[in-house]
Amino acid sequence: MTDAPRESGSLCKVAELFGYVRETNYGRWFEVRAEVNPSNLAYTNLGLQAHTDNPYRDPVPTLQILSCLENTVEGGDSIVVDGFMAAGRLERESPEAFDLLAGHCARFEYMGSKGVRLAAKRPIIELGADGELIAIRFNNRSAAPFTDVPFAKMEAFYRAYRRFAEIIEEPGMAVTFKLAPGELFIVDNTRVLHARKAFSGSGSRWLQGCYADKDGLLSTLAAIEEEELRP
Repeated sequence: MTDAPRESGSLCKVAELFGYVRETNYGRWFEVRAEVNPSNLAYTNLGLQAHTDNPYRDPVPTLQILSCLENTVEGGDSIVVDGFMAAGRLERESPEAFDLLAGHCARFEYMGSKGVRLAAKRPIIELGADGELIAIRFNNRSAAPFTDVPFAKMEAFYRAYRRFAEIIEEPGMAVTFKLAPGELFIVDNTRVLHARKAFSGSGSRWLQGCYADKDGLLSTLAAIEEEELRP
C-alpha cells in the first residue's frame, strides 16, 4: 500500500479493513527501530536473515503487516522470499531432504521479559493430511534443540536443514525493495519469509509491525467476490 497514514499505530486500521489485529505479548503493534539496549536483534541496525515470525506460537500469526513511518538511512532494504518455492526446489533436488524436514517436528522457543515463555513443536515444512504444502516455519534465532528427530536421522536432518537455508539465502530467491514513508506491505507469515539489509547508524528508520490472520482476509475477499457476482 502507498499513501498510508504515518501516525503511530495507524497500521492497525489497515488490519481492521479486512479482519482483526492479532494481539501478542508485543502488544497490538510493535516498533522496528534501533534502540540503545536492544532486547531483540530486530531493534538494531544489523541485517536480518530471512525468517518467518513467531514460530514458537501455536497457532502462529498468519499475516504480518509492516509499515514505514520514517526512512532516511543508507541501506535497510526489505527482502521477501517465497518459502513454498524454496521448499519446492529442495524437494526436486533431494526428496529425502524434503521428507526429513516435513516428517519430523522442530522445536521453537521464546523467553521474554515479564515471565513470557512460549514454545511450539511443528515441522519446518508442514504438509496437510493430503500432502498439500501448508506452512513453512524457519527462524534460526527461535530454534530450540531438535529433540524430536531420531538420533539415527539427526545428521541427515541437519544437512537438509542447512541446504534449505542455503536455498533461502540465494540472491535469486529474494525480492528486494526499500520502503518509503507511507508505504506498507502484508505477507503471509506461513509462506513468505522476510528479512532486511543492515543500515547506517545515521538517519532514521522507523517501521511498525502488527499481526493479523488470514481467515479474516479470506472472508472479506470472499464477501467482495460474492457481491461482485450479484446482478
